[in-house]
Amino acid sequence: MLEEFYPETPVPLDHQNTFELLVAVLMSAQTTDIKVNQVTPALFAKANSPELMAQLPVETILEDIRQVGLAPTKAKNIKRLSELLVERHGGKVPDTFEALEALPGVGHKTAGVVLAQAFGVPAFPIDTHIHRLGARWGLSNGTTVERTERDLKSVFPKHLWNKLHLQIIFFGREYCPARRHDLTQCPICSWAATKKRIAEEARR
Repeated sequence: MLEEFYPETPVPLDHQNTFELLVAVLMSAQTTDIKVNQVTPALFAKANSPELMAQLPVETILEDIRQVGLAPTKAKNIKRLSELLVERHGGKVPDTFEALEALPGVGHKTAGVVLAQAFGVPAFPIDTHIHRLGARWGLSNGTTVERTERDLKSVFPKHLWNKLHLQIIFFGREYCPARRHDLTQCPICSWAATKKRIAEEARR
């Protein structure tokens, strides 16, 4: 069904290279992709590589991204990770979880998105949509994002992970919101969710 709904899965964050994708994904935490896409053009016009970004003062970065959540912290992290990419990785974005997660502001989900979308490495980055839908559809008990990631990886074949991650996000945004959602009317929840889950959410 997800393949029917979303045969094409464009990356929702605008970017021209892997470094821009990394910065955009870092900024998307606790912020909508729409908002990130509104603020990145001005920033990337000034600096679209680690070398150029490392030369910008934190204040300049902050001025461009002020509208996103946690902007002061993100501005510092963007500058510092740019410096580290130049110092440790020759100005290139690394292609392993270990190296990416060692960068400031880059958690497991951010690293997974970059590896999946930029390098084609099988990953299943778990955002709030996927975490919620995995539980609604009975694919995970939803206790932690780590548990959801492990459960979904065990359910679906590895070659589908990167596309499914985006398909589930798109479906969550369009058909399966967090609040005031009637599971009985949802194209997937209506048959995938348990009666107990449907009753629980109806009371919210």
